[in-house]
Amino acid sequence: MGLFTKLAVLGTAAAGGGLAFYKTADVKTQFELISAMGPLYRLIDPETTHILGIEAAKYGMFPKETRPDPPVLKTKLWNKEFPNPIGLAAGFDKNAEAVEPLMRLGFGFVEIGSVTPKPQPGNPKPRVFRIKDLNATINRYGFNSAGADDVADNLLLYEKAVREDPAAKPGVLGVNLGKNKTSTDAATDYSIGLTKLGAFADYVVINISSPNTPGLRALQSRKELEELVVQVKGTRDRMRWGPSGPPPLLVKIAPDLQDADMKDIAEVALKHKVDGLIVSNTTITRPGAVADFPEAKEAGGLSGPPLFELSTKVLSQMYKLTGNGKVPIVGCGGVTTGDDAYAKIRAGASLVQLYTALAYDGPVAVPNIKARLAELLQRDGYASVAEAVGADHRKGNK
Repeated sequence: MGLFTKLAVLGTAAAGGGLAFYKTADVKTQFELISAMGPLYRLIDPETTHILGIEAAKYGMFPKETRPDPPVLKTKLWNKEFPNPIGLAAGFDKNAEAVEPLMRLGFGFVEIGSVTPKPQPGNPKPRVFRIKDLNATINRYGFNSAGADDVADNLLLYEKAVREDPAAKPGVLGVNLGKNKTSTDAATDYSIGLTKLGAFADYVVINISSPNTPGLRALQSRKELEELVVQVKGTRDRMRWGPSGPPPLLVKIAPDLQDADMKDIAEVALKHKVDGLIVSNTTITRPGAVADFPEAKEAGGLSGPPLFELSTKVLSQMYKLTGNGKVPIVGCGGVTTGDDAYAKIRAGASLVQLYTALAYDGPVAVPNIKARLAELLQRDGYASVAEAVGADHRKGNK
């Protein structure tokens, strides 16, 4: 047990024997108790809190969701069954250290990474900054990664756990790939990541939109993106896969795009049959009240509620530009509530991801968002998530 974990466990135990009570409490109470510790964790710097979160998950401190999802939340995409459309975005479990406990929180899917081919430390610290009043975060991690080989070892251990207990994988697993900072050949980096990690993935993401790796977002331009997609897809198609075939290949894009950029990305995605888009990553802008806080001057990508409007607008535009659903979209950016998730779906998202909400609200965010989303779908007469996807773009919508 690592130092951070020992401190967390000792602190919990010291709080009136709370650990023993937590372990024997019902599931609903466990979610509420662990989430109620959030304000204490936020007394610590955000990167240390992040590490504590991973350690807590690894060593059994996270609750296990045993309550069934409402049937209306079940959905299917890429010929894969999702128990619900709410996923954990890449960035939390960068090295696949806690896949099983994160899956067991009740997510419909979990995305690990971003993973670079070779290990790299990322940017100098401090590199994560909270804007507590807005439940927002600015980070410039810079693809800190244990590297593809170590992550493959962790995923092998997870595979073994799933073989021993299939309940360890109640949802879908995504693997998000990045490039090394010093690499001059991005396509080769993503191809290496795919070769080493693709066999573990239900889907694979090419992340070309982090603002914290120099030159990465330039890969979103038409020529560079087309060359990248052709090479990585070619690598995938030459590999040998099992009975379920190759994993779907998605591209994660930024919210800070001009109309011409979005049109180019959409045309490349349609032309080369990209399996999906994740819209979006963090923003380098500082919208609204964000600019009033001293942390706004820090370089890096902004996440949390202030990102919601911008990312949802880009999502809606990409849905239209890709032929109203011809390229499935995963909506990401500023999702805090079930209403936010529903808005993403109505704007064109088939699935929805969160991350910053987990950091601020704790694990209870997951069941709360799912419950509210189910309520909204049923209120508006939808029998499934799929029926509501893109509803805002249809005439006579509900």
